[in-house]
Amino acid sequence: MSTTETTPAQAGGRRKWLALGVVLFAAFLDNVDSTIVTVALPSIQDDLGADFATAQWTLAGYALAFAVFLITGGRLGDIYGRKRLFIAGVVGFTLASVVCGVAASPEVLVGGRLAQGVMAALMVPQVMSVIMTTFDQKEWVMAFSMMGAVLGLGGVSGPLLGGALTDLDLFGLGWRAIFLINIPFGVLAVALAAWCLPESRSEQATRLDIPGVVLVSLAAIGLMFPLVQGREQGWPAWMFVMMGVGLALLVPFAFHQRRRHARDASALVPPTLFKLRSFTAGAFVVMLAFSGITSFFLVLTYQMQLGLGWSAIRTALVTVAFPIGITATFQIAWRKGTANGRAFVALGTTVMALGTLLMILLTKTQGADVTWLQVAGAELVVGLGMGLCSPILTNVVLGDVPQQDAGAGSGVVNALIQFGTAAGIAVVGVIFFSLSGSGPGSTAERFSDATAATLWYNAGVFVLVALLTPLLPAGKKTDSDAGAERQADPADGRVPTPA
Repeated sequence: MSTTETTPAQAGGRRKWLALGVVLFAAFLDNVDSTIVTVALPSIQDDLGADFATAQWTLAGYALAFAVFLITGGRLGDIYGRKRLFIAGVVGFTLASVVCGVAASPEVLVGGRLAQGVMAALMVPQVMSVIMTTFDQKEWVMAFSMMGAVLGLGGVSGPLLGGALTDLDLFGLGWRAIFLINIPFGVLAVALAAWCLPESRSEQATRLDIPGVVLVSLAAIGLMFPLVQGREQGWPAWMFVMMGVGLALLVPFAFHQRRRHARDASALVPPTLFKLRSFTAGAFVVMLAFSGITSFFLVLTYQMQLGLGWSAIRTALVTVAFPIGITATFQIAWRKGTANGRAFVALGTTVMALGTLLMILLTKTQGADVTWLQVAGAELVVGLGMGLCSPILTNVVLGDVPQQDAGAGSGVVNALIQFGTAAGIAVVGVIFFSLSGSGPGSTAERFSDATAATLWYNAGVFVLVALLTPLLPAGKKTDSDAGAERQADPADGRVPTPA
């Protein structure tokens, strides 16, 4: 069946907001599944007899598979239909969750997580693509802000569900419930998508660039595998060679993309994307920022559970402060950030750096006596900063991308986010686990010292992002900016219904 690009004018007013709700529900599932695992990792290790390498692969292996196939998943949506790829991704994600939930060995669990990452790479790029192809550009900030709110809700729900399901041991499932809970959610998402999600695809992307898929996948594996596994293997020489090969493969990939684009405009990653300053600079800044965000919570999770001896549910309740902070400030970014994007990104990342420095100070001065209220306060500050900059970054990166390249553009951005996530986890893993291992002092003292030392990386990343914001394009006031505030007030939870 032939389908063409669905324009904003073709999509019904209420129907397109309902379609947005469906794809955001899947984004919620993805975000929950990435955060729900972090709190449960110590319990998973204990039950399966797994080592820290397995724990790291359970978290970062998902990011590896996600990053390797994101660009391909985005382009597949452009070619074969975003609705079709979205539903296929949700179905596969649900089945992979079942594999994780029944895993009897660390190897099966990691395999299931890798499969989850691949399936998520099919469905997640379609979220941004649906926003870009179904809504007018003047509505993007509202739609992306709603996406930020949903991801923040996923951040709340993930740790809470992870802690609650692990500690409550429902039906004797223990940590397995954190994966099996995806079954009813996945079924609901598929049913809703089949009912109301409009089909769309790019008229220009006629076939998949197979050589491009192979080259970019090999390059991604060459770069990501050492980052995920390097510390556990002691960084042997062959891993640095592997990273070098991964970087080198980007050269023939770029050459092939230029030839493919010039021949029939079917390149996996259109070279024209990187002629857009907003896309190139914004993508790099996003990658750098996410190298500090995920790793920040990985460090705190191990500090709270293994260093301080807190339960999974207590850890989850403390972690809720971060998405609460996001929810509190993203509305400000939505209202004022369009015309002042660089200022908001700089302000937000500066606040995140201050929150990280506060956590370092508390850990150094309080040690094992740090209270849950103090940790929650530091996480709240980081969340406030994240809420100020995250909606603006997404809009800056994708704002100038043409609709026919929506899937490819969102796939590249998401892949860079995952690469940044894996790189950050690798860096803090080297620092944190080497400092928290055997040595003088009690376990609590070693973990506190390791936490304080490691978080300097995260603070440095946030400061660097703030310093790089002049590279981003200046915000521009659109005719709809003032009207957007009149159409809806995010504080009252209502969504505008365009005529």
